[in-house]
Amino acid sequence: MGMKVGIIGCGSITKLRHAPEYTENPYVDEIVFYDRNIDRSEALVELFGGSIVHSVEELFEDPDIVAISDCSSNENHHLFSTNALLSGKHVLCEKPISLTVEHAKEIVAAQKESGKKLMVDHNQRFTRAHQKAKEIIGNGELGKVLTFRTTFGHSGPEQWGINKTNSTWFFKKERSGFGVAGDLGIHKIDLVHYLLDDEIEQVSAFQGSLDKLDENGNPIEVCDNIVCSLKTKKGRLGTASFSWTHYGEEDNSTIIYCENGILKIYNSEDYQIEVLTKDGVKVNYQLESIQTNDNQTNSGVIDAFIESIRLDQPPLVTGEDALLSLKVILGIMKAAETDTVVKIEKETLINS
Repeated sequence: MGMKVGIIGCGSITKLRHAPEYTENPYVDEIVFYDRNIDRSEALVELFGGSIVHSVEELFEDPDIVAISDCSSNENHHLFSTNALLSGKHVLCEKPISLTVEHAKEIVAAQKESGKKLMVDHNQRFTRAHQKAKEIIGNGELGKVLTFRTTFGHSGPEQWGINKTNSTWFFKKERSGFGVAGDLGIHKIDLVHYLLDDEIEQVSAFQGSLDKLDENGNPIEVCDNIVCSLKTKKGRLGTASFSWTHYGEEDNSTIIYCENGILKIYNSEDYQIEVLTKDGVKVNYQLESIQTNDNQTNSGVIDAFIESIRLDQPPLVTGEDALLSLKVILGIMKAAETDTVVKIEKETLINS
């Protein structure tokens, strides 16, 4: 007997990632969709089968639903994910985990109290190239990591959202919170933590709304570009740039500079990883092609989430991981808004 899962929110991320990946997963039998706009949930039932409910409470109260994907917009995660966990469901929450540290902590506390799995969809950890890169860094063949740079840019969420419109919630301050930093930036911050087995500790940044306009032709309320300097706990230095104005080609690249050479990830059309040693040796890896907005492939996120439930293992991205990435993004926003260097506060987690 396969699992029954619920999905909250039926926007693009559900249509293109969660629903198809649950459908393909051999351990999942049925999906129950909820969206406050009933046409959206009905449209997904037509595509993927399953059923709809008219309230989130119906998902929480259904004893057969084992797990819930929270694909609501950012400002609602703390309500839905917290209640889902406390009602005894495993939860896969879209990123960012929340818009504030307080709300993120509510979700993390609910996970501890419920003992259920909480995974956050920082999906860059799941690509084969990033997993291979972590292995190369970890085995020490390139020596210590010294510096790094990472970029994530595409032509903007109004090209990707379900309505393809400049009225997208990503452009609204009260719903999106951090603009491109919360949409794309937080992915790369989480990736840096994962690849380097380290934590970003100090940040400075510049941001701007350089080009995007809202539905009334005014500059958007959140940043469409942000450029950051980062310093980690272990003393590595790096830069990060995040953009919604890469017109013509996406960029999802990360370059790690080590004592004995350089590791380039998603920097070339042909090879997902290029290793260049200081002795002039080049090793190229062809692993897979990364998802872009135009090329949707299975992200591996749903499979990993279902696996962690089935085998009762900790998920690859925990609530604590997501909270740390959120803190760094909040620090970056503060640095950009105040023209200062910001130190990321360390969590004093009281072990319950």
